[in-house]
Amino acid sequence: MSDVTVAVKDATPTVDDVMVDVHGVHKSFGPLEVLRGVDLQVRAGEVTVILGPSGSGKSTLLRTINHLEKVNRGWISIDGELIGYRRSGSKLHELKEKDVLKQRTHIGFVFQNFNLFPHLTVLENLIEAPVSALRRPRRAAEETARRLLDRVGLADKADAYPRQLSGGQQQRVAIARALALEPKVLLFDEPTSALDPELVGEVLDVIKDLARTGTTMIVVTHEIGFAREVADTVVFMDGGVVVEQGPPAAVLDDPQHERTRAFLSKVL
Repeated sequence: MSDVTVAVKDATPTVDDVMVDVHGVHKSFGPLEVLRGVDLQVRAGEVTVILGPSGSGKSTLLRTINHLEKVNRGWISIDGELIGYRRSGSKLHELKEKDVLKQRTHIGFVFQNFNLFPHLTVLENLIEAPVSALRRPRRAAEETARRLLDRVGLADKADAYPRQLSGGQQQRVAIARALALEPKVLLFDEPTSALDPELVGEVLDVIKDLARTGTTMIVVTHEIGFAREVADTVVFMDGGVVVEQGPPAAVLDDPQHERTRAFLSKVL
């Protein structure tokens, strides 16, 4: 296991109503520095939308939040708990894989390309993690799964296989699967980018419904209209740093940074 030396006071997760706290996060792949000191706080029940050009570090940031990528410097906490590490004195010690997997049950992740298990039915995709990771009784897991499928408009697809579904339906199943673990936060990595244009709306409608129910979410997307309608905070990233953040009206309608203005001029 690797250790990361940090100042003790800087390794104390923020409390109060901050659900996700990203503090000074750096991430490199070989000589390529992808994240260069990212700070981000997401409050419980709020939606943060991250915008930015390709290669700006958006997806890498999401992957560090659930420790799919290990940070080189800095730390991340969710609901006051350090992710991927435990603190001892002035160092952070990396957790064992089984402990990281346990932490990930609190962090729902919806990928671009659905990542459903092709050999399992829709219902089996939803109950697999609750039964195997959380040791929930199968009957209870099935009841929850059917309720979630109804919520995303797919109650009649429980016995179908992913290959029998459209891309939009597969992504809605992926959202229901993430919700089945009752996570503290949901992460979306460009959830509509792999979809045909006519299928985008059905997925965004599900995410909008989650926003209305107070689900804490971080959404990486290029859908500016969605950001304007749903986000509590819009974050613009470029070059591995947060360039600008604030309420949608401020960032989208009156951006203060030239890089933000240049980006928005190309996508609006």
